[in-house]
Amino acid sequence: MQTISILVKGRVQGVYYRQSAKERALSLNITGTVRNLPGGDVELIATGDAAQLKDLINWCREGPPRAIVTEIKTNELPLQTFSGFLIVR
Repeated sequence: MQTISILVKGRVQGVYYRQSAKERALSLNITGTVRNLPGGDVELIATGDAAQLKDLINWCREGPPRAIVTEIKTNELPLQTFSGFLIVR
């Protein structure tokens, strides 16, 4: 298990990105959080195995239908445990 942060840039707020990311993460049995950042980006903190996280990163490159993703940045973080996958408001 590992924890990563995924920073998603582009038109990713106001297009159901957080809700869609939560649904995708839950379908992959990934735990963590997703939130909007003040500058218009979306940040995910996700804990799962390498294959699960790779699948989530690949999904984040596209996002939901109305999103326009221009850049993805990932960083490995110290292992964090979460009880589910939450949208942070």
